[in-house]
Amino acid sequence: MRNTLLIVILFFAFQIANAQTAPPEGFQKAKTALQEKDYWTAINGFKGFLDQEKFGSLTNYAAFYAAEAALAVNQPAQARDFLQPIYPNRWKYQEESKYLLALAYFRNDEDLEALRVIESIQNENVKSKAFNASFEFLRDQSPNFFVSNLAEFKSNEGFSAALSEVFQKKSILSASEQLILKEIQAASPRHLVQDEVLDLSVILPFTSGSVASINPDFNYELYQGIELAVEELKSQGNQINLNAYDSKRDLAVLSSILKTKEILDSDVLIGPIYPDEADLVSGFAQANKIPFVHPLSNLGDRFGENEYSYLFRPSVNSISKGILDALKKQNWGKTVAIAYSGSTRDENLSKALQEDLTQNGFQIKKNERVDPRSVTTFFQNLGVRREDSVKVHQIILLTDDPAIAQPTFALIESITTSVPILVMDSWVGFNFANYEMLEFPNFYFISNNTPKFFSDEMKAFRKAFYQKYLSYPTLNSILGYELAYWLSTNAKPNLGFDLRSGLDLGAFRSGKLTWGFNFRNAKNNTYVPVFKFEAGELIPLN
Repeated sequence: MRNTLLIVILFFAFQIANAQTAPPEGFQKAKTALQEKDYWTAINGFKGFLDQEKFGSLTNYAAFYAAEAALAVNQPAQARDFLQPIYPNRWKYQEESKYLLALAYFRNDEDLEALRVIESIQNENVKSKAFNASFEFLRDQSPNFFVSNLAEFKSNEGFSAALSEVFQKKSILSASEQLILKEIQAASPRHLVQDEVLDLSVILPFTSGSVASINPDFNYELYQGIELAVEELKSQGNQINLNAYDSKRDLAVLSSILKTKEILDSDVLIGPIYPDEADLVSGFAQANKIPFVHPLSNLGDRFGENEYSYLFRPSVNSISKGILDALKKQNWGKTVAIAYSGSTRDENLSKALQEDLTQNGFQIKKNERVDPRSVTTFFQNLGVRREDSVKVHQIILLTDDPAIAQPTFALIESITTSVPILVMDSWVGFNFANYEMLEFPNFYFISNNTPKFFSDEMKAFRKAFYQKYLSYPTLNSILGYELAYWLSTNAKPNLGFDLRSGLDLGAFRSGKLTWGFNFRNAKNNTYVPVFKFEAGELIPLN
């Protein structure tokens, strides 16, 4: 597991970002490279500021940032070497640098050195994260390692949790090992929770006040996916419990649901969907410190500073940055036209793109709202009639509406143009579009938790879904299924089902049915690739 687990935790980076006043230009360029995930440029840039006599306290920040970048490119030995000189220094983020050094030691298979650094951490929040990391890196250690080092590290709750797991996996324990295991279990560290069942509560408006039967709409489709995944997880030996509640699209009913003991005992709340209901549950989740996950939305701004509220999909800002990253890497040119539908998501995304692209040297020639009747005029006004008349280097069309997509595709199909057109990944599923028949493969698809449509896992899911529900799954069912597996992966019993801690232990993680996730230092999925269609499959550009 140690060779495959990618643990790069950069959650301190932006806390430190403003700690220096007017840093040198080279330092600022290196920091920008780090934020843009250009890790090798960042490493080389920060190396110029590691002379303590010359740069004073700035060296602490340079070493810290350089170590983060080194871990991101799987260079733990370099990260260790950056941090060792500043490890004893008393500075604002000394505790965080100790934690990062411990990660570097763990990643470099120097477990004892990592544990000794963790012993020196005083800050409780940082120590808690270090205990979590200890568990993840030690759970594959040998029993002899734990026996030999128990006296020195038994105060490390992650060490104790890993010891307990390793010993419980052994078919035969020696008398001394049995005694050690009993002592550890009796101590009951706070990460070794007594109830090892992941309790999920789904709150959705399955019915309304005037309709008594369940509506076969997207809420129920979403729940079907969650339900199927939970059944599979149970059959695989996972301890997981699922409760469902009907909010009836009534805030009074929802308020009553939130007062029940089962909700208060939940480890994660999924849903509701609509803004007024989601706002109510977000506030409840914050007050009671229960993670709340909005399964479908891209609009996270209204949750503000509520640290327990998450979007399962990318936020508007994450989508914008994913598009920006793709355009910069493809280098198609600097002029852009944007069209968007009247949905709140698309309007907000057009504004975010306008800002992000402009700040990065792109010229926005058009940024217009379109509808099914005006979208072809938008393209024609850009000169999309023939190959040599197009006035921009790329076009971005923000909508999930098939009524807008259909005339767009018909226009591009009827002419000859190679201008890149970026659209949302929902367009892949429109049955009127055959992208492989176009003369130029100029449609590109923006990820929004994009499924791997043709994977073996998807085929197995579709078969299981049909066997249970006698229908094939919709996109919402796919997302519900993926959400349940994502929660089971990140809300772990050894972490007290603390979703945030689980997310902080990993950077990018592959999905079961989708292309994957990155919730590092974020409350939404920041992994937003742009895809091309090649040989009948989606392939990430970046």
